[in-house]
Amino acid sequence: QAPLMESGGGLVQPGGSLTLSCAASGFSVNTYNMRWYRRVPGKERELVAEITGASRTTNYADSVKGRFTISGDNVRNTLVLRMNNLRPEDTALYLCNAWRDIARGRIDYWGIGTQVTVSS
Repeated sequence: QAPLMESGGGLVQPGGSLTLSCAASGFSVNTYNMRWYRRVPGKERELVAEITGASRTTNYADSVKGRFTISGDNVRNTLVLRMNNLRPEDTALYLCNAWRDIARGRIDYWGIGTQVTVSS
């Protein structure tokens, strides 16, 4: 089973909302630094939001601040990205990432992504 699997992408109208999920297997999302990235062809991968550390501190890209919310659903062991007031420029492949420093090095997991398209 893949360590991370994104879901929830799709087509949404500008101004609409969409919620993405990233289901984790084999580890607990509340013990890892969790990130949402997005990528479009020909453009560098962008960090959208993250929730990190023991305090589960959240951080957002300026482009999504105030519109997106990252959180961990510990019951379902799932990372969630709630997206509101979506804009066409939010169109991208959204990727889930989990990482953690351990004694022998770094653990770093990636999902394969879920496509979000914002269009009328």
